[in-house]
Amino acid sequence: MRQEKRPEAGVLYLVATPIGNLGDLGFRAVEVLKMADVIACEDTRHSRPLLDHYGIDRPLMALHEHNEDAISGRLVDRLLLGETVALVSDAGTPLINDPGFPLVRQARDAGIRVSPIPGACALIAALCASGLPSHRFAYEGFPPRKSQARKALFETLKDEPRTLIFYESSHRVEDTLSDLAEILPAARRLVIARELTKRYETLVETRVGNAAAILAADPDMRLGEFVLLIEGAGDRSTADALTSDQLRILKLLLSENSVKTAVRLTAEISGARREQVYQEALRLTKEGNEQTP
Repeated sequence: MRQEKRPEAGVLYLVATPIGNLGDLGFRAVEVLKMADVIACEDTRHSRPLLDHYGIDRPLMALHEHNEDAISGRLVDRLLLGETVALVSDAGTPLINDPGFPLVRQARDAGIRVSPIPGACALIAALCASGLPSHRFAYEGFPPRKSQARKALFETLKDEPRTLIFYESSHRVEDTLSDLAEILPAARRLVIARELTKRYETLVETRVGNAAAILAADPDMRLGEFVLLIEGAGDRSTADALTSDQLRILKLLLSENSVKTAVRLTAEISGARREQVYQEALRLTKEGNEQTP
């Protein structure tokens, strides 16, 4: 068996950094960064303001997707000589859709201790606040850039019972939501989380069939960094959701009647459960109010 840590070797620390609010860097993370012999980061220009904010003046070394294989070997050599290395990403937890896996793998293969310093992670922050089931979830990273590939991926996931989580950029989020609506049931719950921990932090709960329209109606909703969360196919709430015809009837009745009347008539006409219709009516009314200037 390989020894977990050689007596002479240093420690590789994986330090989570804020995803927006600089105040989210933990006390232990600050102490580790202050004592590190070198801090490996994606972009030194991006990391320097955070370190300056906390008075951390340590040497930086760029480690990104284009050089991490070569740089990882150099860092492991330094670790084997007894130095302490801290790895940070531009934001959030290292290795979660960020560079670092080759370094961790090489360090562990060399018997070097790897120690995580936990902290901010956008997907976990979004999941906790989403209201979607969090006991089981599947993180899928960024969807493919091309529409055809995205749809093919969504097709493989449409029957996934766990909550699905994606990251997406402002440049593709509208197209991604449109592609989702072509593959997944329109009534499936979806949460759009953007700019988490920042000034314009927003979490909007909607349905797969309505999500793209929400972004189209509000230019501000197309800005920032996004986490998309979709409830799993096996959730009871999905099974009990209104059909597209029931939803259409409710929307038509809400446009001309009070919530109470629209709910009663929708239930009588469509046979849907009144409780489910009422919850959907509240959601639609809330969305309408949010979109009204």
